[in-house]
Amino acid sequence: MQSDLDRAEQDTPERATLSVDNIGGIDETEVSFQHGVTVLSGRNATNRTSLLQAIMATLGSDQVSLKADAEEGHARLELGDDTYRRTLQRRNGTIVTDGDPYLDDPELADLFAFLLESNEARQAVARGDDLRELIMRPVDTDAIKAEIEQCQRRKQEIDNQLAELDELEGKLPDLEAKRTRATDEIESLEEELEEAQAELEETNVDVDERREEQSELETKLEELRETRSELERVRDRIETERESIEALEEERDEVEERLESLSSGDEGEISRLEAEIETLQEEKAALSDEISQLQSTIQFNEQLLDEQESVLPDAEQDDGPVTDELLADSETVTCWTCGSSVARDQIETTIEQLRTARQDRLEERSEISSELDERRETLSTINDNRTEYRQTQRRLDSIDDEIDRRRDRIEESTTEREELTDEVDDLEATIDDLEADDYSGILDQHKEVNQLEFKLERKERERDELDDRIASIEERLDEREELEARRDDITDELTDLRTRIDQIEADAVEAFNEHMKNLLEVLEYGNLDRIWIDRTSREVREGRRKVSRSSFDLKIVRSTDDGAAYEDTIDHLSESEREVTGLVFALAGYLVHDVYETVPFMLLDSLEAIDSERIAMLIEYFESYVPYLVVALLDEDAQAVEVDHGVVTEIDSASAAQ
Repeated sequence: MQSDLDRAEQDTPERATLSVDNIGGIDETEVSFQHGVTVLSGRNATNRTSLLQAIMATLGSDQVSLKADAEEGHARLELGDDTYRRTLQRRNGTIVTDGDPYLDDPELADLFAFLLESNEARQAVARGDDLRELIMRPVDTDAIKAEIEQCQRRKQEIDNQLAELDELEGKLPDLEAKRTRATDEIESLEEELEEAQAELEETNVDVDERREEQSELETKLEELRETRSELERVRDRIETERESIEALEEERDEVEERLESLSSGDEGEISRLEAEIETLQEEKAALSDEISQLQSTIQFNEQLLDEQESVLPDAEQDDGPVTDELLADSETVTCWTCGSSVARDQIETTIEQLRTARQDRLEERSEISSELDERRETLSTINDNRTEYRQTQRRLDSIDDEIDRRRDRIEESTTEREELTDEVDDLEATIDDLEADDYSGILDQHKEVNQLEFKLERKERERDELDDRIASIEERLDEREELEARRDDITDELTDLRTRIDQIEADAVEAFNEHMKNLLEVLEYGNLDRIWIDRTSREVREGRRKVSRSSFDLKIVRSTDDGAAYEDTIDHLSESEREVTGLVFALAGYLVHDVYETVPFMLLDSLEAIDSERIAMLIEYFESYVPYLVVALLDEDAQAVEVDHGVVTEIDSASAAQ
């Protein structure tokens, strides 16, 4: 991880320049930042948060406010040779953004890089929210599940091919034994044929010497031999076709049995599921937009309260009659959209209601995600079953067609066989008439030679067919190594996909625990021995199913004055301890999701709850992980920062990091 960060820092320019007008409380300014740490030093209400918002705007965030008396604002960030711009406009009471920001999707940065007081990661730790949901939100689990299903299908196809190769390989020994037997029989038939042909030749010579008139008989004998050979070939064809039909009928029985176990799929159910999936996706997208809008509204209102509180003159913050006189005015806040005055407790109540509504929407979106996964899984199963049904039906139709074709060929061959049989009978009768008593044995010799030639021809054909089958199988077996390599690759890919979510969770927990341990040793929080995340699994219901889901439980161990350790809760941490814990959790998310590869800035604000020395140590710790670290601090806190850093003290006028 650190090596990746080193490469990101090498690719980051040494200096960045920001130009701003009409954002937050800023009229107009230009500020430069050096690579490393830049401190925005000053009192409250000096537009430090507004400057951080301007940086966020150029980087792509929508969590930015427009100056109350302006209709349009701008922010421009020059980073090396590149320039990023953002425009904010007020339209119908809302802020509309446009331009060319650094990020297309700012979600990761909003969660783990823009660590203002309203940052969701910091707030989630302080409230004890579900940390696992927050750290896993940027992960597209639906896409990972779809990839897993696709890999599983590809692996199953290869497994089927390998199983087929195993079956073919199992047939090789029997085929090779048959080929050996056929070769031996061929050699024996060749010897017998050679002897029979020699005997027939001697008989023919003797016949030629004594009876030249037997030439017609020889012609008929040759014709008989050829006709018998043709008849035997036809019989072999018929036998081969019958064997093929038997094999096809056996396969058809298996295919029909498989077909009965499958379903062609109910079109109505498929259409219903597709419609439900589309509806659920739309509902989920709408909820995500609503959640984002609620979060932005919450943050805007929180920032509004903070900024209104910070604009009080220094005199108003002292005890005495002046403060009492102004107390009534401090109970109202000026609305940033319309400029009217609103009671402060009314805004606080509204913020709490918005938080409750946002949590309700998060739970509703989680339930919809579960239903969506269930519908997708059901539809995928139906579609897979439907595809297999169609393939099986096509195979059954193909088998039926092949059986019909072979039966037609048998019928044609049977007719041909009957015709040849009649022809053989006629030839034998003619030969019997032509054969003289002195040469009655010649027909038997011709028959013997004919039969041997026929057997030899058939056996050679059988051996050739065996050679072809063996060669075909061996050629197929040559594919095994490639198939096994592809299966191994897919298996590795499946393992990576199945463990990706688990690995992200584990990395996040490990990163948080490691950094929390290191910081607690450095910051020395008295009796606070340890803060860590305990990652456990628990059964939760998703729709009608129960699934195992990880849970991030924040654990705290303190010790008494006499050294006894006991477990505590986040509610009992001091404000300083909670702030540090929230920041470390955000840093863990920043590193686990490689945010430094997509955005070079981390912004820190609202650290007043942490004392100056600890702020300085916290900044020094964070510096090594962030290309640009911009921190808003009070003057007294800024003075404690010892690491090499730039300082911005004036924001409302043109200034640069010093």
